[in-house]
Amino acid sequence: MHSVDQFRDLQGEVTAWRRYLHENPELDFQVHNTARFVAEKLASFGINHIETGIAETGIVALIQGKGGHGPTIGLRADMDALPILEASNKPWSSKVLGKMHACGHDGHTAMLLGAAKYLANTRNFKGCVALIFQPAEEVELPSGGLKMVQVGIMDRFSISKVFGMHNAPGTEIGKFSICHGPIMASQDDFDILVKGRGGHAAKPHETIDPVVIAAQIIVGLQMLVSRNTNPIKSLVISVTKLNAANAYNVIADQVEMAGTVRTHVPELRDFAERQIMTAAQGIARGFGADIEFKYRRSVPVTFNHTVETNLAIRAARGLVGSASVYESIKPGMGAEDFAYMLEARPGAMIFIGNGPTAGVHNPAYDFNDEALPYGIGYWVNLVETLLAI
Repeated sequence: MHSVDQFRDLQGEVTAWRRYLHENPELDFQVHNTARFVAEKLASFGINHIETGIAETGIVALIQGKGGHGPTIGLRADMDALPILEASNKPWSSKVLGKMHACGHDGHTAMLLGAAKYLANTRNFKGCVALIFQPAEEVELPSGGLKMVQVGIMDRFSISKVFGMHNAPGTEIGKFSICHGPIMASQDDFDILVKGRGGHAAKPHETIDPVVIAAQIIVGLQMLVSRNTNPIKSLVISVTKLNAANAYNVIADQVEMAGTVRTHVPELRDFAERQIMTAAQGIARGFGADIEFKYRRSVPVTFNHTVETNLAIRAARGLVGSASVYESIKPGMGAEDFAYMLEARPGAMIFIGNGPTAGVHNPAYDFNDEALPYGIGYWVNLVETLLAI
């Protein structure tokens, strides 16, 4: 096992890569410059098996260990940015108006590149490491993680286990956090069109007001969580969009509603889909209106497998000590499309501390470069633990 001090020599170079990526953000599958940068760096490390253009702009590169025959494990980093106007005021702020790395994918990519440089030089392991650089984590279906699984990277590169890492604002630099089982929630999205009868706002009695009905539906949906599901099981239903008339004196014919469903329990996705429609329809029809309903399954639960989670804990402990690895954190309600890879192969997601920064998806956010050697060290320890000679 290596301590973090063995990776500090890489920090300056990897910081420069990270800041370049931060200055030049790209969205969804259109990460052409980012992918080119990554491929060029990998080639410069002496890695000669680099496949590009996977799921449009994804990359998988293979590093063969010097220890002989063994399994192949996958290490995944995401590359895409978000459509947010940056307000971090850092010298390396985004040069592209309205786009920024607000979730730290620039840091994730840089840390995996740093680990790739170290592992390509030492190769102190058996078997093979598959470096997975994924586009389009932030998009709705089909996301980059799903598409890379669908095009068959697990079978094509004989990947037996797969691991991911994400930065965690608010967690100290040098700390890691993880848990067994569900660590992040599933995400589903729904649309409800409330169809009433419009009219003049001065004569609401002549209308079937879809705005009032939509308000009743919003309140009613919260009852599904508070009174229809076990409080021990996590379920969040949030209405996040509401669109009606564009004038003060008009009651619209219809109201568009939309929202999201998050849970750690797969069967609650079926419950939510069924009961949201039933509740919304019942409320609307009770007032003489009706609804149209659409429900889309997006990202499944991010589920950490037991054996692989224990390996991740061991690798992190070897880097920073047991006291700096929180191994029983409470699962979060955010979603992550790495879940698709964990459905395809056993593995684990771990969080790495980003210090007291703004939260992810915040215009003031920036990845903390002090975390870089810790992320590089974790990847190296994981590889040399799992593929020990």
